[in-house]
Amino acid sequence: MILIDPPAVARWDRLWSHLASDTSYAEAHEFAAAHGVPARGWDRDHYDVPEEAYDALVAAGAVPVSSRELVAALRAAGLRRPKPMLRS
Repeated sequence: MILIDPPAVARWDRLWSHLASDTSYAEAHEFAAAHGVPARGWDRDHYDVPEEAYDALVAAGAVPVSSRELVAALRAAGLRRPKPMLRS
C-alpha cells in the first residue's frame, strides 16, 4: 500500500510530505514514477513530496496517514532505513 503523511516538514520555503510503500521500495518507485514524483525526491525509504502534490497523490491512491503511522508501517515491513547518527 502507498502511504502519505500530511505536509508538515518545512524546508526550502515550502511544506513537504513523505510518500512510502509498506510493501516494497519497488512499489514506492513505481507509484512515484507513474505520478510524476521526481527520482531526486527519494530519501533512503521514502519520497519527499511538496505540499502542492499531496491532493493529487491521495486522489491517485496514496492512503493518508499520520507521520507516526507511516514510520510504524515502514518499521513493521522491515523497510525503515533511518539516517545514521553522527558521532562527534
